[in-house]
Amino acid sequence: MNTYLTRRRIVATAVAAPFFASAANAAAQSSTPQTTPDQTTATPGTATPSVTPSATPAPASSPTGVNVAAGGWTLQAYLTAMREGGRPADISEAEFQAIQSRRPAALKLIASYLKSHLGHVDPAVLAAFAAVPREYYQYNYEQHMPLPSEAYEKNPVPWAIGYGSALSDYLGQAYMTQVLKPEPGQTTLEIGTGSGYQSSVLSRIVDKAYTIEIIAPLGKAVHRIFKPLGYDNVFSRVGDGYYGWPEVTGGFDRIIVTCSAQFAPPDLFKQLKPGGIMLIPIGQPWKRGQFLYVYTKDSRGKIHSRRDVGVFFIPMTGEIMKKAAALAEKS
Repeated sequence: MNTYLTRRRIVATAVAAPFFASAANAAAQSSTPQTTPDQTTATPGTATPSVTPSATPAPASSPTGVNVAAGGWTLQAYLTAMREGGRPADISEAEFQAIQSRRPAALKLIASYLKSHLGHVDPAVLAAFAAVPREYYQYNYEQHMPLPSEAYEKNPVPWAIGYGSALSDYLGQAYMTQVLKPEPGQTTLEIGTGSGYQSSVLSRIVDKAYTIEIIAPLGKAVHRIFKPLGYDNVFSRVGDGYYGWPEVTGGFDRIIVTCSAQFAPPDLFKQLKPGGIMLIPIGQPWKRGQFLYVYTKDSRGKIHSRRDVGVFFIPMTGEIMKKAAALAEKS
């Protein structure tokens, strides 16, 4: 069978993949946290005008490890990192260079998207996406299949990475990263490690990036891929994200949940620092009508929320499913 068709079929069957429905004219209403958010607002369409950044900005901080924009990311560096991370790959120099040639257009598309939907481009966010080699994360762990040649596609789509998980499209990831407002000196927590790409991007901005994956074979495999890139400020583990990571002293400045929940887990609010921001998709599993919620905690510890864009993510599993079922029985 044609390799290209095989790879496309993997995407076509990735029903678990998150999908960014829209980032335009989002509802922005202040309220308190709710276990059953209103989901009646229709999701408007989205368009991406042409906006070209003058240049890729320098990172706001100087984290250690691979920085593609700074040079040194070669075919040999890619092959070595893949091997050390337990995912051997074999591509030619021509294939590798073809991947690199698509990167500038992808970064321009990210800048265009952020400008269109958020009014501006955060230089630190764009620099982080320029620094992290997305092709390194395009890998199907269940089939042990590297897919680097699919990186930086013109029409961004989610990619299946095995075990029902997916690598989100890079426009949706860029949008959520900028809305999260990561800054140097901060500590972040991601619920739903997946490919590891989102926390790797955050690690290029913040001091420490923690990430939790509930799918054991996926979480154990992805745990190995950060060290070969020198991303020594990413900390991952297998566990139930419903409980967060309470052992981290002081909590988190930013929390990003990359799977849909039926309500926001209480422990995550407890671990969010005053002045912190948490993003979480809320809605019913496998159904449209999910929305991204932006929660903030003020200096007095009060939680505020606003509903942002319509989204479609794979469901958060584990304890939250049990809690949601119990709530449904009582109602």
